[in-house]
Amino acid sequence: MKTISLSGLDGSGKSTQAQMLQEYLEKQGKRVHYFHAIQFSLAQKIKSLREEHCLIHRFTKTNKKRKKISEPSVTKANCLQIKMRKILFVIDIFRFKALKKKLIREKYDFIISDRYFYDNVVNISYLEKRNTPSRIEKFIIPADIAFYVKIEPESIMSRDRIPDQGLDYLKAKKRLYDMFATLWSFKTIDGSKDKDTLHNEIKALIK
Repeated sequence: MKTISLSGLDGSGKSTQAQMLQEYLEKQGKRVHYFHAIQFSLAQKIKSLREEHCLIHRFTKTNKKRKKISEPSVTKANCLQIKMRKILFVIDIFRFKALKKKLIREKYDFIISDRYFYDNVVNISYLEKRNTPSRIEKFIIPADIAFYVKIEPESIMSRDRIPDQGLDYLKAKKRLYDMFATLWSFKTIDGSKDKDTLHNEIKALIK
Protein backbone atom coordinates (compact mmCIF):
# COMPACT_ATOMS: atom_id res chain seq x y z
CA MET A 1 0.00 0.00 0.00
CA LYS A 2 1.28 3.44 -0.96
CA THR A 3 0.72 6.75 0.81
CA ILE A 4 0.40 9.83 -1.41
CA SER A 5 0.35 13.17 0.40
CA LEU A 6 -0.52 16.68 -0.76
CA SER A 7 0.84 19.57 1.28
CA GLY A 8 0.71 23.34 0.94
CA LEU A 9 -0.99 26.54 1.99
CA ASP A 10 -4.68 26.79 2.80
CA GLY A 11 -6.48 27.51 -0.45
CA SER A 12 -3.77 26.07 -2.69
CA GLY A 13 -6.08 23.38 -4.10
CA LYS A 14 -4.89 20.36 -2.08
CA SER A 15 -8.37 19.10 -1.25
CA THR A 16 -9.58 19.37 -4.83
CA GLN A 17 -6.57 17.44 -6.14
CA ALA A 18 -6.81 14.80 -3.40
CA GLN A 19 -10.46 14.16 -4.24
CA MET A 20 -9.79 14.06 -8.00
CA LEU A 21 -6.91 11.63 -7.47
CA GLN A 22 -9.04 9.41 -5.25
CA GLU A 23 -11.79 9.28 -7.89
CA TYR A 24 -9.24 8.52 -10.62
CA LEU A 25 -7.63 5.65 -8.70
CA GLU A 26 -10.97 4.16 -7.69
CA LYS A 27 -12.02 4.13 -11.35
CA GLN A 28 -8.87 2.06 -11.95
CA GLY A 29 -10.24 -0.52 -9.51
CA LYS A 30 -7.99 0.53 -6.59
CA ARG A 31 -9.08 0.64 -2.98
CA VAL A 32 -8.35 4.13 -1.66
CA HIS A 33 -8.56 5.54 1.87
CA TYR A 34 -8.92 9.33 2.14
CA PHE A 35 -6.90 10.75 5.04
CA HIS A 36 -6.82 14.26 6.47
CA ALA A 37 -4.24 14.80 9.22
CA ILE A 38 -6.17 17.65 10.88
CA GLN A 39 -9.50 15.81 10.96
CA PHE A 40 -7.71 12.67 12.18
CA SER A 41 -5.84 14.49 14.95
CA LEU A 42 -6.63 13.80 18.58
CA ALA A 43 -6.67 17.56 19.22
CA GLN A 44 -9.49 17.99 16.69
CA LYS A 45 -11.46 15.11 18.21
CA ILE A 46 -11.12 16.65 21.69
CA LYS A 47 -12.26 20.01 20.32
CA SER A 48 -15.27 18.43 18.60
CA LEU A 49 -16.31 16.62 21.79
CA ARG A 50 -15.98 19.81 23.80
CA GLU A 51 -18.12 21.75 21.34
CA GLU A 52 -20.68 18.95 21.15
CA HIS A 53 -21.25 19.11 24.89
CA CYS A 54 -21.05 22.88 25.18
CA LEU A 55 -24.53 24.44 25.54
CA ILE A 56 -23.38 27.84 24.27
CA HIS A 57 -21.96 26.22 21.16
CA ARG A 58 -25.21 24.35 20.55
CA PHE A 59 -27.25 27.55 20.67
CA THR A 60 -24.88 29.52 18.42
CA LYS A 61 -24.14 26.71 16.00
CA THR A 62 -26.97 27.64 13.63
CA ASN A 63 -25.56 31.15 13.23
CA LYS A 64 -22.25 29.91 11.84
CA LYS A 65 -23.05 29.89 8.14
CA ARG A 66 -20.05 31.72 6.73
CA LYS A 67 -18.08 29.83 4.06
CA LYS A 68 -14.63 28.75 5.18
CA ILE A 69 -12.06 26.70 3.35
CA SER A 70 -10.84 25.17 6.62
CA GLU A 71 -10.83 25.53 10.37
CA PRO A 72 -9.07 28.76 11.36
CA SER A 73 -5.37 28.12 11.85
CA VAL A 74 -3.71 29.04 15.11
CA THR A 75 -1.27 31.88 14.46
CA LYS A 76 0.14 32.22 17.99
CA ALA A 77 0.83 29.83 20.85
CA ASN A 78 2.72 29.86 24.14
CA CYS A 79 5.34 27.30 25.17
CA LEU A 80 2.85 25.07 26.97
CA GLN A 81 0.48 25.05 24.02
CA ILE A 82 3.30 24.19 21.62
CA LYS A 83 4.49 21.39 23.89
CA MET A 84 0.98 19.96 24.03
CA ARG A 85 0.77 20.07 20.23
CA LYS A 86 4.00 18.08 20.03
CA ILE A 87 2.75 15.44 22.47
CA LEU A 88 -0.51 15.03 20.57
CA PHE A 89 1.45 14.90 17.30
CA VAL A 90 3.46 11.90 18.51
CA ILE A 91 0.28 10.19 19.73
CA ASP A 92 -1.30 10.78 16.32
CA ILE A 93 1.69 9.17 14.61
CA PHE A 94 1.14 5.98 16.62
CA ARG A 95 -2.59 6.12 15.89
CA PHE A 96 -1.80 6.45 12.20
CA LYS A 97 0.52 3.43 12.34
CA ALA A 98 -2.37 1.39 13.73
CA LEU A 99 -4.69 2.71 11.02
CA LYS A 100 -2.17 1.86 8.31
CA LYS A 101 -1.81 -1.73 9.57
CA LYS A 102 -5.60 -2.07 9.55
CA LEU A 103 -5.84 -0.79 5.96
CA ILE A 104 -3.09 -3.18 4.84
CA ARG A 105 -5.02 -6.09 6.36
CA GLU A 106 -8.11 -4.90 4.50
CA LYS A 107 -6.07 -4.83 1.27
CA TYR A 108 -6.25 -1.13 0.50
CA ASP A 109 -3.98 0.01 -2.32
CA PHE A 110 -3.55 3.70 -1.46
CA ILE A 111 -3.85 6.29 1.26
CA ILE A 112 -4.49 9.73 -0.26
CA SER A 113 -3.68 12.38 2.30
CA ASP A 114 -5.05 15.90 2.03
CA ARG A 115 -2.57 17.41 4.48
CA TYR A 116 -0.19 15.00 6.11
CA PHE A 117 2.06 15.09 9.14
CA TYR A 118 4.47 17.25 7.17
CA ASP A 119 1.91 20.04 7.39
CA ASN A 120 1.72 19.64 11.17
CA VAL A 121 5.48 20.08 11.37
CA VAL A 122 5.27 23.23 9.25
CA ASN A 123 2.57 24.60 11.56
CA ILE A 124 4.52 23.84 14.72
CA SER A 125 7.73 25.24 13.23
CA TYR A 126 5.83 28.43 12.39
CA LEU A 127 4.58 28.73 15.98
CA GLU A 128 8.11 28.13 17.27
CA LYS A 129 9.42 30.82 14.88
CA ARG A 130 11.91 28.36 13.40
CA ASN A 131 13.49 28.36 9.95
CA THR A 132 14.22 24.66 10.23
CA PRO A 133 11.76 21.80 10.85
CA SER A 134 10.77 21.18 14.44
CA ARG A 135 12.60 18.20 15.88
CA ILE A 136 9.36 16.22 15.95
CA GLU A 137 9.82 15.65 12.20
CA LYS A 138 11.82 12.53 13.12
CA PHE A 139 8.55 10.80 14.07
CA ILE A 140 6.95 11.24 10.63
CA ILE A 141 6.22 8.09 8.65
CA PRO A 142 7.41 9.22 5.20
CA ALA A 143 4.85 9.25 2.41
CA ASP A 144 5.73 7.14 -0.62
CA ILE A 145 5.01 10.13 -2.86
CA ALA A 146 4.77 13.63 -1.35
CA PHE A 147 3.52 16.61 -3.34
CA TYR A 148 3.91 20.27 -2.50
CA VAL A 149 1.20 22.35 -4.18
CA LYS A 150 3.11 25.61 -4.56
CA ILE A 151 1.25 28.86 -5.13
CA GLU A 152 1.80 32.54 -4.38
CA PRO A 153 -0.17 33.86 -1.38
CA GLU A 154 -1.42 36.82 -3.44
CA SER A 155 -3.04 34.37 -5.85
CA ILE A 156 -4.86 32.64 -2.98
CA MET A 157 -6.11 35.97 -1.61
CA SER A 158 -7.58 36.88 -5.00
CA ARG A 159 -9.86 33.82 -5.06
CA ASP A 160 -13.52 33.67 -4.01
CA ARG A 161 -12.82 31.56 -0.96
CA ILE A 162 -9.87 32.78 1.05
CA PRO A 163 -8.21 31.80 4.36
CA ASP A 164 -8.99 34.04 7.30
CA GLN A 165 -5.39 34.30 8.54
CA GLY A 166 -4.34 37.03 6.13
CA LEU A 167 -1.61 37.63 3.58
CA ASP A 168 1.33 38.03 5.99
CA TYR A 169 0.57 34.68 7.57
CA LEU A 170 0.44 32.97 4.18
CA LYS A 171 3.73 34.55 3.13
CA ALA A 172 5.46 33.35 6.29
CA LYS A 173 4.09 29.82 5.89
CA LYS A 174 5.07 29.73 2.20
CA ARG A 175 8.70 30.49 3.11
CA LEU A 176 8.68 27.45 5.38
CA TYR A 177 7.00 25.22 2.82
CA ASP A 178 9.49 26.30 0.14
CA MET A 179 12.45 25.42 2.38
CA PHE A 180 11.05 22.21 3.84
CA ALA A 181 9.75 20.88 0.51
CA THR A 182 13.34 20.88 -0.78
CA LEU A 183 14.64 19.33 2.41
CA TRP A 184 12.00 16.58 2.30
CA SER A 185 12.39 15.98 -1.47
CA PHE A 186 8.78 16.77 -2.31
CA LYS A 187 7.51 16.76 -5.88
CA THR A 188 6.64 20.43 -6.38
CA ILE A 189 3.66 21.24 -8.61
CA ASP A 190 2.31 24.62 -9.68
CA GLY A 191 -0.95 25.30 -7.84
CA SER A 192 -1.75 28.30 -10.05
CA LYS A 193 -2.58 26.00 -12.99
CA ASP A 194 -6.17 24.97 -13.67
CA LYS A 195 -7.32 21.92 -11.73
CA ASP A 196 -7.49 19.56 -14.72
CA THR A 197 -3.96 20.38 -15.89
CA LEU A 198 -2.69 19.91 -12.36
CA HIS A 199 -4.55 16.61 -12.03
CA ASN A 200 -2.96 15.29 -15.22
CA GLU A 201 0.51 16.24 -13.94
CA ILE A 202 -0.11 14.42 -10.68
CA LYS A 203 -1.33 11.31 -12.51
CA ALA A 204 1.84 11.31 -14.62
CA LEU A 205 4.07 11.66 -11.58
CA ILE A 206 2.54 8.76 -9.63
CA LYS A 207 2.90 6.26 -12.48
